[in-house]
Amino acid sequence: PSPLPGGGGGTHQEHAGERGIYACARCGYELFSSRAKYEHSSPWPAFTETIHEDSVAKRKERPGAFKVSCGKCGNGLGHEFINDGPKRGQSRF
Repeated sequence: PSPLPGGGGGTHQEHAGERGIYACARCGYELFSSRAKYEHSSPWPAFTETIHEDSVAKRKERPGAFKVSCGKCGNGLGHEFINDGPKRGQSRF
């Protein structure tokens, strides 16, 4: 998984409410901002958008879901789920 804001180990629950940038664990490229983070029933951090247009690369895996990797080094990050964000029309990363 990607490093958490403020660096250090631990789970995202331990860092809940912290502000910062979520970066690729392999290369350090900026992926998500804590401003785009929201609470979701998933055990993983959930985001509505990336920091940069090229923060992630996407490959369609199935209808409504893309496999997501770091846009710089290709490290696997999980998925983007279309129309599963907190607001109508938003994605969940």
